[in-house]
Amino acid sequence: MSSVAELKERIEWLERELPPNPPRFKIYDALPFAILRYDPDQEWQLRREVRHLATRLKNAGIHVEAISLAELMWAAIESSEGIEAIENLERSLGFIAAQKQINTYLGDADFSPLVDTLSDRLNALDPSKSVAFLTRAAALAPNIYPISQLLEEMQGRTRTPAILFYPGILEGANRLRFMGMPDRDSLGNYRVKIYG
Repeated sequence: MSSVAELKERIEWLERELPPNPPRFKIYDALPFAILRYDPDQEWQLRREVRHLATRLKNAGIHVEAISLAELMWAAIESSEGIEAIENLERSLGFIAAQKQINTYLGDADFSPLVDTLSDRLNALDPSKSVAFLTRAAALAPNIYPISQLLEEMQGRTRTPAILFYPGILEGANRLRFMGMPDRDSLGNYRVKIYG
């Protein structure tokens, strides 16, 4: 586990690499993303620090667009069959069945694919003057929608730089375990810079 001071150091490191266009974190042209990892129990500190970072960037003339993955998930549920359908499914068949149904809403072209919604939001921005902050990724736990899948699907879908604020544990130099869940494999092929 890392301290709040270490979290602030990672945010300062990221901030130093943001002003150029393209930002210095950009490794792969088809995926202009970075990951800033934080310990899952630092959610509230992270939100405060992200607000401060957004203010500093705005003062430097960079447009910051905050995109909550939680809000995108809830919007997909509402536009599909609604929360009541998920509640009824969970009551009758359990949490796993409800989670699988939400995954279907977020992944199936017949519903509200998360990759399409996110692409639309990012592509509405001017990539030369904007950066997107992708927050509230914890809402996709435990297995609602894999972050690694989302990043894989986003390849080639936008030119707007984006930072994914990732609740998880860093293992080794570049392997992440989402939410620090012990039953999850740590993954390391994100093709993006990790501020871990």
